[in-house]
Amino acid sequence: MSLSNVFNIAGSAMSAQTIRLNTTASNMANAQSVSSSEGETYRARKPVFELQQAETLQPGSIPLGVQAGQGVNVAGIVESDSPLRQEYSPDHPMADENGYVYYPNVNVVEEMADMISASRSFQINAEIMNTAKQMMQRALTLGQ
Repeated sequence: MSLSNVFNIAGSAMSAQTIRLNTTASNMANAQSVSSSEGETYRARKPVFELQQAETLQPGSIPLGVQAGQGVNVAGIVESDSPLRQEYSPDHPMADENGYVYYPNVNVVEEMADMISASRSFQINAEIMNTAKQMMQRALTLGQ
């Protein structure tokens, strides 16, 4: 694998993790928002990643059962279909005609774990890029 491929793969992973961090931050920011109907209530969002396939593969260069990739793409962002949190609070100004208010289906603990995982993955890919850069610089100095 060439160093330029390493930069491409690590860069695409960093972009994907940035989107993951942004959706997690959005989920956490809306975790305590309240609504008077299920249709208006914020729903947790998650990015869906897909492997960027290598365009040209040389025969015999990849062992059987292994897929070659050129990084990762964000295929889209989906809303969670888990049930919303419904709370009986007839005195709340946002209560519906039955006295219920609706809270998002955001699990704050799960979101914190996602945030830690995404930030750690971002850090690792940044370190990979720095290491590849150092290797490239050392290779250039060998000829001097």
